[in-house]
Amino acid sequence: MRPEKASIVTELSEALKHSPFVLVTDYRGMKVADFGELRNRLASTGAEVHVVKNSFLKLAMADSGFPQVDDQFAGQTAVVTGEADVAPVAKIFKTFATEFKLAALRIGFVDRAVLSTAELETLAELPTREILQAQLLGLLLSPATRLVRLLSAKAEKEGAPTA
Repeated sequence: MRPEKASIVTELSEALKHSPFVLVTDYRGMKVADFGELRNRLASTGAEVHVVKNSFLKLAMADSGFPQVDDQFAGQTAVVTGEADVAPVAKIFKTFATEFKLAALRIGFVDRAVLSTAELETLAELPTREILQAQLLGLLLSPATRLVRLLSAKAEKEGAPTA
């Protein structure tokens, strides 16, 4: 392999190693403006999308310890990596695909585990991390809140003068 190609594979491999998730998408039929719009939407989540040659992606994924799924790499391929949570990125892809009828997700990886398109769509439907944390906190605090209300009501009842 020529040095410039080896350099591209090495850079891609490093990006894959440092990302908690990797999404592989088909960008066939996308115009430059559409691709720019997708990049802008993904930027808010800290994710990046790059067009890659399938052969380079296969080499980089093998080098980064990903499971072998070569059958998913055909046609025009773009890869999405990021620094944070995959759910907001999947949500952006789902919305974008609905609006533009483009950019179908082929396969995803979260912590090197393979996720199907259906599993990625399920992730896209989840609330944001902050909402989930708030719901969990509310669930954990609910029994304590009920106990405090019960004790307060009992104390008020006992403290009331009897006739």
